[in-house]
Amino acid sequence: MELTINHEKRNYEHLPSTLEALIHLEARGKSKGIAVAVNNQVIPKTDWGNTILQDKDSVLIITATQGG
Repeated sequence: MELTINHEKRNYEHLPSTLEALIHLEARGKSKGIAVAVNNQVIPKTDWGNTILQDKDSVLIITATQGG
């Protein structure tokens, strides 16, 4: 199974079934300060557990940072 995450193709032997599972895997369990889009559609955090990922989906994960 293949996903594109932040413009980088990645292959998974077992594709994470939901967006929430992918975020847990990719963000090492941190979900605060993260915004996510799947196939160019922003997904509210409340819907991460209900968003089913499909082979070839494109996921953009944006993490807020501090600075100035």
